[in-house]
Amino acid sequence: MKRNPAYSRCMKELRKKWESYGRAAGSITLKKASEEERRAIGGIVGRAFGDETVKITFQEFERGLQKTRFAPIDMKCVLEDYFESPLYTNQEQKAKVQVEKDVFFNELFAYFEGCAEKTSVVPAWIRELQCHKKFGYQILIKEFARNSKEAELLVRNVGKALIWLEKRDGEENLLAVFAAEVSGNPHYFDRGSTPAQLLTHAVCFWKNFTMPQNAYEWRECMQAVGLVSDSIASMVHVLGVQIETADGLHPAYEAFYHRREPYVLTAENLKSITKVKADGHKVYVVENEMVFLYLAENTRKYNAAILCTSGQLRVAAFQVLAHLAKSGAVIYYSGDLDPEGMDIADRLWQRYGEAVHLWRMNAEDYDKSISEEKLSDRRLAKLDRLKNPILCSTAESVRRERRAGYQENLLEDLLEDIAGSMDILED
Repeated sequence: MKRNPAYSRCMKELRKKWESYGRAAGSITLKKASEEERRAIGGIVGRAFGDETVKITFQEFERGLQKTRFAPIDMKCVLEDYFESPLYTNQEQKAKVQVEKDVFFNELFAYFEGCAEKTSVVPAWIRELQCHKKFGYQILIKEFARNSKEAELLVRNVGKALIWLEKRDGEENLLAVFAAEVSGNPHYFDRGSTPAQLLTHAVCFWKNFTMPQNAYEWRECMQAVGLVSDSIASMVHVLGVQIETADGLHPAYEAFYHRREPYVLTAENLKSITKVKADGHKVYVVENEMVFLYLAENTRKYNAAILCTSGQLRVAAFQVLAHLAKSGAVIYYSGDLDPEGMDIADRLWQRYGEAVHLWRMNAEDYDKSISEEKLSDRRLAKLDRLKNPILCSTAESVRRERRAGYQENLLEDLLEDIAGSMDILED
C-alpha cells in the first residue's frame, strides 16, 4: 500500500480521524479524486466510484481491509506502519506537549535556582510564565514549538540579562555593549527582536511596569533599568534655551543662546545637564522641522524659546521638557492635526498635565490647517484613544472631514502668537 501513491490522500485523512477519535470512526471525503485513487479505494471497500468525489466511512475502509489476505488487521498499527511514526490522539498529543513544557520550565527554574549568582527575580518570572502564561509566555512558547533548544538558550540569555541588571540596578550601560556581554551579539537585544521582546516582558514583570506601546516607551523602559539604546541618535533641536551643568552655564550652548542660533541636544549631551531654562518661563514646542526653522528665522528679535521634536518625541526631547517643566516653564505644544500628531500632543499633555498647553490645535485651527490628504479608517481609529478635551473636540472635525491638517498651513498664526507674547531683545 505504501508503494502505491493512489492511497496517500486517503491514508492522511484516515490518520486525522484516528487522531480525533482514537478509533476507526467518522467519514472522509476526497474531492477531485483521480481515476487511480477511485480504483484503489474502490478495491478496498468493494464498490465503484463514478464521479470525482469519493466519500467513505472509516469503518467501511477497515472492514474492507479485514477481507484481504492481511487480516486480521489493527488500524492503528496499519497507520503507524504506513507513516512510520507513532500515532497519538489529539488529546494524547496535547498531554505529551504539556509534559514537555512542564519539564522545560521546571529545568529552567532549577537552573536559575541553583545559579551561582543568586537571583530572586528570574525564578519568579519563570514561574509566572509557567503558571499564569503572562509576561512573555506567548513569545516563548512560539519559540519552544519551533525549536526547544533555541527556546532554552533564549530564556537563559534573558535570565542572565535580568541577573546582571538586578545586581547593578540603575547602573547605566549601552544596550549594544550589554547585549554583547550577555550573548556575544551586540544586536541581540535590538528593539523588535525576539530576545528584546522577551527581555521587555521580563523587565515589566520585575519592575511592575506596563508594557511599552511605542519606541519611546520602550526606550524609557530600558533606561529605567540602566540600558541606553542610542544616546546619540536621540536628539532635539532648540533655540533660546539656556543649559546648566554642575559647573554653571554650559559655555558652548550659551554661545548659541546669545547668538540666537538653533542648536542640537542629544541624550548623550544631556547626561551632565542639571537645569534647562527658558526666558519668560515659556517654551514653544513644534513637531515639524520646517516650521521650527521658519519660526527660528523670524523670531530673532524676540527672546523666544523654541523646540522641535521632529515627530515622535525621543528620549532627548522628553529630558529637556522634564527639566523645563521642573523649572516652572509653561510648555506650548503645537503638532500636526492628523491622528498621529494629535496622539503625540495628547500623550505629552497626559505626561506633564497643567505644564502643557495645546497651541493652535483646536477645531478652528484644524479648519485653517486642513489639507487634501485623505485619512484612512485605520488612521482615524487612533483618535478614539485621545483624552484631552480640546483634542477630543478637534477629533470630531477630523472624523467629519477625513483629511489631515498640517502646521505648515498655520505658520503666520504661530509666528503671531510668539511675537505677541515675547519681549523684543535689545540690540
